[in-house]
Amino acid sequence: MRRVRTIPKVFFALAFVGAGMNHFRATSFYLRMMPAYLPGPLALVYFSGIAEIVLGILLLVPRTSVIAAWGLVALLVAVFPANVQMALHPEVFPEFSMTGLWMRLPLQAILIAWAFHYSHAPAQDAEQVM
Repeated sequence: MRRVRTIPKVFFALAFVGAGMNHFRATSFYLRMMPAYLPGPLALVYFSGIAEIVLGILLLVPRTSVIAAWGLVALLVAVFPANVQMALHPEVFPEFSMTGLWMRLPLQAILIAWAFHYSHAPAQDAEQVM
C-alpha cells in the first residue's frame, strides 16, 4: 500500500521540480504568461521557478512534506492569473489551441486539490521516507 501512495507523490513532486527548472530554460515563454499589471515579471518567473523546485523537493522529505504541500497550494493559487492571462490572450500563444488554453484553468484546480491531498499526511507517514 505504501508504494501505491508513494509513486503518485514522487511523480507530483518531480513534475514540479521539472516545471521549475523549465522556468530557467524557457524564460521567454513564462514571461509571455505574466499579466501586465504585475511588477518585475522576470523576477516573478525566476521566483516561481525556484519555489516549484524547492517545494517539489521538500514534498519528498517527511519532515517538510506537509508545509511543502501547503506551499504548493499557495503557489498554484498565486500563478492562476497567469493561466487566465493565457486563456484571455490566445494570440500570444499560437502554439496552443483555444481549448488547450482554457483547459489549463480546471487543470489548475486539479493540481491544487492534489497538493492539498498531501497537506494532511497521516501520522504514520511522518515516519516514512516518502
